[in-house]
Formats: sequence, C-alpha cells, structure tokens
Amino acid sequence: MSSTVCLGLDTSNYTTSLALYRAANNTVCQQKRLLPVKEGERGLRQSDALFHHTCRLPELMEALAPREVTCVAVSDRPRETEGSYMPCFLAGVAAARQIATVLQVPLYTFTHQQGHVAAAVYGAACPALFEQRFLAFHVSGGTTDALLVEPHPETVITCRQVAGSLDLKAGQLIDRIGVAMGLSFPAGPALEQLALAAEGMYSPRPSMEGADCHLSGAENQCRARLEKGVPREEVARFCLDHVRVALEEMTARLLSEYGDLPVLYAGGVMSNSILKEALGARFGGLFAPPILSADNAAGIALLGAMKEGL
Repeated sequence: MSSTVCLGLDTSNYTTSLALYRAANNTVCQQKRLLPVKEGERGLRQSDALFHHTCRLPELMEALAPREVTCVAVSDRPRETEGSYMPCFLAGVAAARQIATVLQVPLYTFTHQQGHVAAAVYGAACPALFEQRFLAFHVSGGTTDALLVEPHPETVITCRQVAGSLDLKAGQLIDRIGVAMGLSFPAGPALEQLALAAEGMYSPRPSMEGADCHLSGAENQCRARLEKGVPREEVARFCLDHVRVALEEMTARLLSEYGDLPVLYAGGVMSNSILKEALGARFGGLFAPPILSADNAAGIALLGAMKEGL
C-alpha cells in the first residue's frame, strides 16, 4: 500500500540501526551507530552489546523522529536456522514490541540475514529479485554464507544456506589481521586502503570442500608474512585476495550446481571495492552501496512494508 510507513529496527553485534521506509516514494531514512570496541580488541561480549543497544536506541529514535508509522519490523535472530540466537537482538525486539503496542500497529519479525539480503536488493535497484529464485552471499564478521533465496508467502523471502566457511568467517579474518597490524576494529575499511596501495595482486589457492571453504589457513599465512616483515600493504592485499578467491570458487561451484541464477552479494565485507570489482566482472554480481551493505535496518523496514502488501 502506498501509504505504508514501516519503522525497522536491527540490533546486531556491531551496530544499532533504525530505518524508516516510506512506500509512497520508495525511500529509506536511516539512523545507525557502530557499537564501541576498545582499542586492540576484536569485538564485544554479548552483555556489553546489549547494554550499548539499550543506551543507543532512544538517541537514534529521537534523531530519526518517525512520523505516521503504520507498522513496525525488527530482526529477532541471526538466521532462519533452528536454534539461531544472540542476546543482542533482544534490545531491538523489546523496543519494537513497545512501539507497536503503543501505536497499535502490526509488528513483524525477520532475521538479521533476511534484512541484509533485502537491503542489498533495494540498494542494487533490482526489486524483481523478490519474485524469483537467486543466490545471495552474506559476508560479514559473523558469516560467510551462500544462500539460496526464494519468495515466501509468510516471510517475503526465505534464505536457505547452501554453502559457507567451515571455520573462520571472512570478516573475522579481515578484522584479526587488521588488528594484528594495529588497525582499529572493525578493520575492513582501513585494510582495504592498505591493500589498494600494494604493488600487485595474489592468487592463493582456496581450501575447499565442495562449495564450502576454509579460511583459517589464510590467517596463519598472513600472520607468518607479518612476522617475516612483509610490508603491511602486501599482507593486506594477500588477505583480501584469499577472501576473493574463496568467494569466486564458491560462486562458480554453486552456479554449476543450481544453474545460471542471479547472484547478489550482501554484508559489510561486500562493500570492499577489490571484491566488488572481481566478483562483478566475473559473475555479473549485484551489490548494494556501502551504507546498505554493512549492518542496517533498511532491509528490515522494507520487508515489513512488503508484509503490509507493498
């Protein structure tokens, strides 16, 4: 419905995010803020993340100043798999329930992963994907998942994992090597800038099991190079090229298995220009702009509006 205005909330382990989707003009307005991580550390305990979300939500709500909200949507868990749970999402769910109750409007729940995929579809300006089957990669600090995405009458889309990393996740690899170099967490943007200054690119051989990958060996190789005094720029490029070749091999094997499907790349890691250039050129991959690649509530708000009949 063109009058739909959906308030979306997402309280991931990295970012507090609110978004307002207006169906009348197909626009999203966001307010979000990274959770604070102490220098030299590589993440937050769940109890600390929950505390920071609780403090940040009122500030961001005041800044967003939502008006004429007709429904509320929230991410309540990481994935659609059984047992998927993280305490940090409780902050968003509690706030969403209160808002929906006070306003007497519908409340819809989705997974954080569904939100990432929906935000990337919106950011890539390819709404037709919501009506068909496609492959999506959710690549972040907590996931390196390849998903078979299909329309669903109850949840708008359903995301079934068909491949992934069997050990270290791509974002973890990037953050661990970045922090080892003295970069601040999250280290992705700074590591990318170092890698862009490297003299060349690398072609490491990915460690694969079917369409699944292993990335823990890449961490060991990067650390060994740092210990030998290899310039940080070259180690950064070596690290990102490991991620690149793993994603390329996963994509190729899945397209061979599932056919010539559209491929969408979502998640904070996929805002990296080196990865986007390579995967876009080889597979015609679709990407969202960086603000819709990293953790955000935009996809959650969009999914809520679609549940209203958009």
